[in-house]
Amino acid sequence: MDRTNWSAVAAELDLYGSAPTERLLTPAQCRELAALYEKPELFRTTVDMARHRFGSGEYRYFTHDLPAPVAALRAALYPRLLPIARDWAARLDRQAPWPDSLEEWLERCHRAGQDRSAQILLRYGQGDWNALHRDVFGELVFPLQVVIGLDEYGTDYTGGEFLMVEQRPRAQSRGTATPLRQGHGLVFTTRDRPVRTKRGWSAGAMRHGVSTVRSGRRHALGLVFHDAA
Repeated sequence: MDRTNWSAVAAELDLYGSAPTERLLTPAQCRELAALYEKPELFRTTVDMARHRFGSGEYRYFTHDLPAPVAALRAALYPRLLPIARDWAARLDRQAPWPDSLEEWLERCHRAGQDRSAQILLRYGQGDWNALHRDVFGELVFPLQVVIGLDEYGTDYTGGEFLMVEQRPRAQSRGTATPLRQGHGLVFTTRDRPVRTKRGWSAGAMRHGVSTVRSGRRHALGLVFHDAA
């Protein structure tokens, strides 16, 4: 975590709505996490994306009994993302309900009826993709989340870039495509980001997805900082 320049992450999030971190997991840790997909007892549900017309592929939601590396990553990332979240809220003249403690924030989510784990392990094979979407899950939302690549881009799989599309008012949408580097995180906006206009700051709506995997198999760990209703 300390190797990442979080000021640079904040600046890039302002520009694009997403920003990479330094390496958070070793290749061995990535392989161990990807292998957890074969242990259904660790997950509360499995989602077939084609069935729900979300795209093609699968993902699984962990139970609240998170594997130690997943819990540690989430706990370590929250305090580093919190100043960015509060700054965005101030610019957009929104409330910033997020306390200093992740545990306290999750307790608030649970009291509001958002008591299901939203941490996910995703698996895509050749031809799979994920439609553009937002991960809101309820009234209480943390504005940033993180995805970590668990396979080696270009070796274990090709295609499957992380996509972000910005819906610009009175203009064509703008998109970015980012390969996920193994063990590195990508911080991105949950639903929008502050955009400066002639009248001040406004919320630039954004969605994210995954481009079609051309070959191989792609695993990723998704870390969300609010729980689901």
